[in-house]
Amino acid sequence: REFEAEIRFYSGDDPLDVWERYIRWTEQAFPGGGKDGNLAAVLERAVRALHGQQQYYKDPRYLNLWLKFGDCCNEPLDLYSYLRSQEIGTTLAQLYITWAEALEARGSFRNADLIFQEGLQRKAEPLDKLQAHHKQFQARVSRQTLLALEESPDGDNMGLLEIAEPQRSSLADLKGRGKKKVRAPISRVGDAVKAMNPNRSCQPQASQQLPNTPSFAVFDENSVSGTEIPTLTAQSWPAPPVPRAKENELSAGPW
Repeated sequence: REFEAEIRFYSGDDPLDVWERYIRWTEQAFPGGGKDGNLAAVLERAVRALHGQQQYYKDPRYLNLWLKFGDCCNEPLDLYSYLRSQEIGTTLAQLYITWAEALEARGSFRNADLIFQEGLQRKAEPLDKLQAHHKQFQARVSRQTLLALEESPDGDNMGLLEIAEPQRSSLADLKGRGKKKVRAPISRVGDAVKAMNPNRSCQPQASQQLPNTPSFAVFDENSVSGTEIPTLTAQSWPAPPVPRAKENELSAGPW
């Protein structure tokens, strides 16, 4: 009640200080979370109340509120993209560190490295902290690459991204059942293409030709040229990310 009264009747020049103390007290009073603490609702009220006050866009305290609110959202990656589109915390290293760690946890190592590179290009502060986390990230990815190479029989000549590619050394003709002789079409991949008999005719028979079917375009994030990261169009604030496990809030009404 004291914090709610202070927020309601605050007349100073730093309203962020009140919200920061309110959230810190909530975390200490309700360390297990739950509906009693209602931390997600307090964080959402804080970022709503301070939204549009650009004097806080480079303030680490304000970014910290947003990142804590992102932990309560179902899709924090959308929130990080929103922060970048609004230029909130883009000069601070903690935004890129948290964003890259979320991508790394999902196995998107390439995009995580691009986020680190973006923060380094912007010289986000503290720069030494960002550089240290980037080196640690590279070391973790290198260890995973070495482990994958050791598990691969051809690890000396294959990269991490090439291990999952299908490889066949040979493929025999498929035999059909019944009295009729049936020859199934064979599609060779990998080293099997080089292992084909040169004396064997490569012209497909008429009965082996497959009907023309529409081709599919499969997206491969490793084949994207350049290191440009698609930016998210700034969205209007009336549709903020929805925090997860949010209790139903009913407006007061007559009994």
